Amino acid sequence: MNKLKTYLPIIIGVCIAIGVLIGSYLNFNRSTTTFLGLNNPNEAKIKRLINYIQYDYVDKVDTDSLLDVAIKNMLSKLDPHSVYLPASQRKQIDEQMDGKFVGVGIQFLMFKDSLTVSKVIPNGPSAKAGLLPGDRILLADKDTLFGKKLKNAFIIKTLKGEADTKVALTIYRKSDNKFIKTTVTRGEVPIKSVDAFYMLNDSLGYIKLNKFTSTSYSEFKSALSQLKQEGMKSLVFDLRGNPGGYLQVANKIADEFLEKDKLIVSTKNKGGLIEKTFATSSGSFEKAPVYVLIDEGSASASEIIAGALQDNDRGTIIGRRSFGKGLVQREMSLGDGSSVRLTTARYYTPTGRSIQKPYNHKGNKGYFNELEKRYHNGELVNADSIKVVDSLKFVTPKGKIVYGGGGIVPDVFVSIDTTSFVNNYHFNYINNFIFNYVDNHRNEFKNLDFADFNSNFDTDNAIYNTYLKDVKRKKLPKGKLKTQLKFYLKALFAREVFGENKFYEIYNQKDAMINKVLELNKAPKVTL
Repeated sequence: MNKLKTYLPIIIGVCIAIGVLIGSYLNFNRSTTTFLGLNNPNEAKIKRLINYIQYDYVDKVDTDSLLDVAIKNMLSKLDPHSVYLPASQRKQIDEQMDGKFVGVGIQFLMFKDSLTVSKVIPNGPSAKAGLLPGDRILLADKDTLFGKKLKNAFIIKTLKGEADTKVALTIYRKSDNKFIKTTVTRGEVPIKSVDAFYMLNDSLGYIKLNKFTSTSYSEFKSALSQLKQEGMKSLVFDLRGNPGGYLQVANKIADEFLEKDKLIVSTKNKGGLIEKTFATSSGSFEKAPVYVLIDEGSASASEIIAGALQDNDRGTIIGRRSFGKGLVQREMSLGDGSSVRLTTARYYTPTGRSIQKPYNHKGNKGYFNELEKRYHNGELVNADSIKVVDSLKFVTPKGKIVYGGGGIVPDVFVSIDTTSFVNNYHFNYINNFIFNYVDNHRNEFKNLDFADFNSNFDTDNAIYNTYLKDVKRKKLPKGKLKTQLKFYLKALFAREVFGENKFYEIYNQKDAMINKVLELNKAPKVTL
């Protein structure tokens, strides 16, 4: 019996492979598809095995969970990016990629056993109902949301719901010391993929994109248009930590930078079919200087943009070697609400290089934790430590050498600053301190001017000293750590009071890659 339990998931996994293959065909209207018929012996084998387990196996078995395990095990033997998405996770994932969800439109945290609003989404349902940051939500209809340890899943389930449904909220507004009852009508709430956009100086704009969703292109275009109206002549496009997303969205954004008929990317599937995507004449930023920031967390769609610009001798790629994901997935339904994201093609940059880093079929832990290896081999601090393979050397139209085989190597390397990180002790504590401080002084911050804040924040060290007193640590920060803490406090205060955009306006002031761009942007332009 034990042996049967051990090998059962593997046996079923092998059988389910055929079902996944069927699903991959059924989800695409290919006229050339040959379908497996009902009388196919392999299909009959699957059904027979499942029936044996359901009706004859000695113990009661949850075949659904068994199949989930089998599918996950099978996909793990393919590549690191072919994954199974259970029905329970699909809705949340779909919301993230759609760039919107239905809910009340707040961000929250549990603060001293109270469900506390940390941010109200502008123009969202809660904003229209008058909720403010710092409000404590005590009741949602008849559900109590304070005084007990609530799980996030319960809170989300309580506040989310169908569009146009209502939820009656009882809140306590600490800044006014009063209780308020209001009704929020649930509706669509945007999930922004553009974290920030602003002018670094009179002519240099900045856009940070955190992922490639259905709304990313329109968000990017809107930010680009606004910055151009503010006088932008050059752009910093920050893709650091961006794990990717929709290929089509990456192509559309890349098109904004490239002239008509320039190759953006090509894909090749199992059958050898090659599809090429070319830039159109609709690009709105084809001539001006562009600087793309990447690091070890930039993957997939981020690498498509970096590779397209680098291989077309367009712009300057700055930072550290990107993640190295050159595989394309398609999501395929399994018919019960679950789905698989199956690798169906490889993509190649305009020079013909694949930037997929090596992987094996012995588990994905080492693949996704490669950052540790990069740290130990020194490549995060020294460009000469980046290992390239001469056989994977490619040449751009203007003669620049680029390499395939494992990410995008930047044109300009910027080392990671291993001394710039606030240690975990302070990092874990500082956010709670800032929220609590702002929460106790909301009326003082209500009409604060950002320029005044930026110039005069904590010049007397009163907030900093309050933090040190509250943190209750005997060994006080000195030297560089002290400077970093004060700077980080300022940036996080800006986020809490003024929003994400202002956080980056301050935080980027000491960012090594940004400073490298500012240095390069002042350099005289040379025409080749």
